[in-house]
Amino acid sequence: MKQSSPKVIKMYAAREEIYPREAKGRYATLRWACVWITQIVFYGLPWLTWNDRQAVLFDLAARKFYIFGLVLWPQDFIYLAALLIICAWLLFLVTAVAGRVWCGFACPQTVYTEIFMWIERKIEGARSARIRLDRQPWTLDKIWRKSAKHSAWWLVALWTGISFVGYFAPMRSMMAGIGALSLGPWEWFWIGFYALATYGNAGWLREQVCKYMCPYARFQSAMFDKDTLIVTYDRERGEPRGVQTAERTKGDCIDCTLCVQVCPTGIDIRNGLQYECIGCAACVDACNGVMDKIDLPRGLIRYSTDQAMEKGWSARQIGAHIVRPRVLIYSALLALIGIGFGTALALRTPLKLDVIRDRGSMGREVGDGVIENVYRLQVMNTGETAHRFHIVVSGLPGVRLADQEEVLLDGASTRAVPVRVQTERAALTGGSHAIMFELSAIDQPSLKVTEKAVFIVPR
Repeated sequence: MKQSSPKVIKMYAAREEIYPREAKGRYATLRWACVWITQIVFYGLPWLTWNDRQAVLFDLAARKFYIFGLVLWPQDFIYLAALLIICAWLLFLVTAVAGRVWCGFACPQTVYTEIFMWIERKIEGARSARIRLDRQPWTLDKIWRKSAKHSAWWLVALWTGISFVGYFAPMRSMMAGIGALSLGPWEWFWIGFYALATYGNAGWLREQVCKYMCPYARFQSAMFDKDTLIVTYDRERGEPRGVQTAERTKGDCIDCTLCVQVCPTGIDIRNGLQYECIGCAACVDACNGVMDKIDLPRGLIRYSTDQAMEKGWSARQIGAHIVRPRVLIYSALLALIGIGFGTALALRTPLKLDVIRDRGSMGREVGDGVIENVYRLQVMNTGETAHRFHIVVSGLPGVRLADQEEVLLDGASTRAVPVRVQTERAALTGGSHAIMFELSAIDQPSLKVTEKAVFIVPR
């Protein structure tokens, strides 16, 4: 008896190349508007100036974040944490209302993939032309088209890498350094790394980033409910598929597969919602275009909700169910955090003071019954205007500064100021006593800060 060979089970399926067809319509126009807005902001911000400096600069070497008129220091990390929390809650709110609309219209992966596909279409042609080009043997025409496409991709990716590093190093000086080939190794590394990431993700990986690498696609279902707007196919109206004839009546779907051809992740939305769907609505534009040509109503594929599809709700009924407990909770938390964040920024004093007592001297008698303690005042002017500050100490009878009472501090700078504090021993008992330092701007009395310290009297 002949023994059969063991069956080989492949655990990996090779990727099938996706050739997305260009979609035209309302959502395609909106998607390109998002591309323009996001890229004008991303590429343009590093070139804006504010108070004779770059408007937005995250200067890691100097440990300062410049955001227009705001200067943040490492001590202000709480504001960055609050901003990240706001972004997270905003994403939760948008997802609960409109599904993966962020992914489909404003995500950097979608934006740069859209740019790279536009370049591809301009050089290699439409979908059918690209398929033919990839299947034909290497010719002079194929070589120059492929070379031109990848060269254009690299130019966009390289400029993207330069713009990204321009948020962390002054853009104008960095461009001069690029021209003179005098940048430091870290600048060259991050420009190359971000350019390579852009080229690889938008040019080669594309839908694989959304399907396999992005965690958002995996946990999005936890934020969906039956009233979340998603791209849906009206099965009751569309089935059975096929072209209508005099002998047989079919559904409105003529099975043209244009909805599949325009999908950037290569799914068939007629099979129901899938985690690969990024909500870009390219299939909606394609289907609406077909419906217009065959004189049928639009909306065979549309933004709707599970409940609306089950119960046949109108657009007004769908809108009435947007306000629900989940959305209200997200909105309330987002509003509270946003108000707290805005209030904290508005009440933020652009002056910080940290008092460090000299631990090498626990308090000493300097003659005539005078006790002296030495401190180091770490003064930080987080504003961008230079000020002369007046130092005052209080909290004990006769307490005074033995040396400088004023300090000049430039804008967005810090300085360590050593001071000696003295008082009469006769009025005090041995041990530790609380004192208070006050720092106030001479030209702006409302700009002041206080800090507690301890004064030691030897026993």
